[in-house]
Amino acid sequence: MAPPRSYWKGYLKLSLVTCPVSMMPATSESEKVRFHTLNRKTNHRIVSKYVDSVTGKDVDDDDEAKGYERGENDFLVIEDEELKSVALESVRTIDIEKFVPRDSIEWIWLEKPHYLSPSDEVGHEAFSVIRDAMVAEKVVGISRLVIGRRERAVMLEPCGRGIVVWTLRYGDEVRKEEAYFEDIDEKADPEMLPLIVKLIEQQRKPWTTNMVRDPVQEKLLEIIEKKRKATKPVKAAKPKGGAEPAERGNIIDLMSALKQSLEGKKPGRKAS
Repeated sequence: MAPPRSYWKGYLKLSLVTCPVSMMPATSESEKVRFHTLNRKTNHRIVSKYVDSVTGKDVDDDDEAKGYERGENDFLVIEDEELKSVALESVRTIDIEKFVPRDSIEWIWLEKPHYLSPSDEVGHEAFSVIRDAMVAEKVVGISRLVIGRRERAVMLEPCGRGIVVWTLRYGDEVRKEEAYFEDIDEKADPEMLPLIVKLIEQQRKPWTTNMVRDPVQEKLLEIIEKKRKATKPVKAAKPKGGAEPAERGNIIDLMSALKQSLEGKKPGRKAS
């Protein structure tokens, strides 16, 4: 099975060590059963449109605007030019700024995983040495990356032969657990604990992906398959109505780059 096409291409950089990489989401919901809303009489899809919530009249594309609610039914209109003024330029380099112990980042900060791999054979060596060094030191890399017009902090974690790039949640998105757990007893009943431990041992199983099956999805697929076999396809009327090339750069000799990085030298600068 061919891997999905990458949606981001750029460079992985650690000091003077650079390699071209590509990134793609590690998870997908494309296999989920999705339904369209149809006109039962014509079997055509129903198209939604914007209408004014008060007048009920259609709103032209040119009249649509972003609004920030500052009070009940009171909005501030934010113009496209104002939104563009805070948009960040597209970043094409994952520059690892620091390393931290993997166990120092709690699960709640992890948002969405992406697979990172070399996009060019010439970058395999640099990619592998960065990955293996993180494994040896039991650390993960911290960097920043623009995704969806927003700069996100990201964590780079070795994963087999590749690296997983986790987007990290913003500080104001994570709630403190104390407010939710403070009324729970700190210690369990010592007489009941051995019984629960025994139950856990009886029900202990090795992890398999069958543990996260979706029975609703399976039933829906059965229904769809039965209907597909029982009905003839209907030709519905058609409604009216590229990945960027990988950037290439000069990749300096890996061993030379490593040595110069440790010495704090810049490429091309001669020792005095």
